[in-house]
Amino acid sequence: MYTKQLNKGLLLENAKDRLQKDVNKIANASGFKVDIDTLTEIKAEVVKQKFYEVAPSGFMPVVVGEGAWSDELLTYKSGSVADPFESGLIATGSSNAARDSMSETAVEAVKVPVKYWKRAFTYNLVELNQASRSGNWSLVEAKEEARFKSWQLGIQKVAFLGLQGVGVGGLLTQADVTSNTSLITKKISEMNSSEFQALLAGLFGAYNVNSDSTAMPDTFVLPTDDYLGLVSSIDETYPLKSRLERLSEAGKLATMNPAFEIMPLAYAQADKNSEFLGSGSGLSRYILYRRSDRQSLRMDVPVDYTQTITDTVSGFDYSSVAYGGFTGCKAYRPKEMLYFDY
Repeated sequence: MYTKQLNKGLLLENAKDRLQKDVNKIANASGFKVDIDTLTEIKAEVVKQKFYEVAPSGFMPVVVGEGAWSDELLTYKSGSVADPFESGLIATGSSNAARDSMSETAVEAVKVPVKYWKRAFTYNLVELNQASRSGNWSLVEAKEEARFKSWQLGIQKVAFLGLQGVGVGGLLTQADVTSNTSLITKKISEMNSSEFQALLAGLFGAYNVNSDSTAMPDTFVLPTDDYLGLVSSIDETYPLKSRLERLSEAGKLATMNPAFEIMPLAYAQADKNSEFLGSGSGLSRYILYRRSDRQSLRMDVPVDYTQTITDTVSGFDYSSVAYGGFTGCKAYRPKEMLYFDY
């Protein structure tokens, strides 16, 4: 009887060792190992890492596929250069010897550089077969997901912050856009009633002056940490509406645009943009602008994310390359955008 129990114990121990070895074989590139026993069940579900993700196309026009393989994209900006309207009046009976009044068009060329990106991943036959033994995890799929996520997050960062040192700007880093530092000097969610009323009275007027009365905004972007605080009421004694509701109403009334929208953006927080705005500490940056007009601003992706076939020369080592081309966000009419910083 003792011998049977001993043999049963050895069998269980051997099964545990074999199972542990199989799990260790499918360890990823980080080299993790997981201790298991006979009561451990390996779940089919894989918990994946999460990131802050926001679609650039929700904040700006994103043009895909135009100008593929160009070094730069050239856009012409035209403007009217004309004599005063009154100079075109005709005095009946007078001599026509004088020079006629003229209307001309001035043209400016705006060039935006296109940057190209590529990224490869590799694996070999041993890794592929070891991973396949797990039954619930694909090595190739995981590598491709990681690479595509790298592209997505990179384009996201470029769209909002740009890239330093290579002439690529983002929504928050336009060099030609004016920064107003006097109107918003603290979080809107922390303003008292009189400060909030002063903001409503001055916000859209400041934009009107900045744009020379040629346009009105359709979007107001706020740092996320401030946006989340706007659920509070202006006056808790009579909590009829939240600050967010009042700010949204004011925007729709001032712009006469029922589609006017207030949007949160984490990159607009000082702690998220410290490498790009301010002297290392960043800025809380608010933006009034026109996001629906591609002539006002846009981002181009001339070559969208493309993956090549997975190939091998030796039959043992495999590799795949993905590539794409993009520009930053460019304000073609910088007066139609206004920053508010503190």
